[in-house]
Amino acid sequence: MTAIPQGRTRRRTVLAGAVCALVVTSTGLTGCGGEDPDAGTNGVGKLAADEIQAKAKAAAGAAGAVRLAGTVVAGGRSYKLDMRLKANGGSGTVTAQGSSFQLLRVGEELYLKADAGFWKHEDSQDSEGGGKDTDAADKLDGKYVKVPTGDPSYKKFSGFTDKALLLDSLLTLHGSLGKDGHQEDPASGARTIRISGGGGSGGTLDVALEGQPYPLRLVRAGDAGTLSFSAWGEDFALAEPAKDDTVDYGKELPTS
Repeated sequence: MTAIPQGRTRRRTVLAGAVCALVVTSTGLTGCGGEDPDAGTNGVGKLAADEIQAKAKAAAGAAGAVRLAGTVVAGGRSYKLDMRLKANGGSGTVTAQGSSFQLLRVGEELYLKADAGFWKHEDSQDSEGGGKDTDAADKLDGKYVKVPTGDPSYKKFSGFTDKALLLDSLLTLHGSLGKDGHQEDPASGARTIRISGGGGSGGTLDVALEGQPYPLRLVRAGDAGTLSFSAWGEDFALAEPAKDDTVDYGKELPTS
């Protein structure tokens, strides 16, 4: 047997390590030595990026319910959401410009619940109608206010409770799609595969590799927010509020 010089062995080891690092960087694999990062998964990690996106959107659409939490920047404003959604409506909390309010939609009926401070004009004490503003705010304090379908707020806020509309718009990345490696969901610890649009500038989406290929985390393009998805398929109660807790303000909500 011919002995292999130690120097040559070290060079082979270094070369093997370099090749391994190159493979990990270019493919998103988590290790070498024949380890398959998709072993024991649902297999979507082996698909092309556009197929992964299609699988994720299909799984999301087929799920009966979902919880969505995080931030969305729209129309120059940042909204913090914590919503539970299903086909016929949704409920949850929205925070914008330091004020929080609850949204509830059952079918076509949309309700908004907030405290008196939300309804008061900032300049109500200085305005001629300040007393009226205060009276209206006190009347609406802690009540579910029915949002008229013709009010500008209806279209804006009902979108936060529309599962199909919201997910269809959120789960579409922009630009050329690519795979961005295997990840671990920070909330659940589940294994995921990340896809990105435009090299990341068009947003990134982490898709579950365990069970159904549900979307678990989305970073929107243009710093337009980060959202997490959970409780896929977990039903929740959704019913119109009691009449004693409801105020029908008429055709238009007070300005807020």
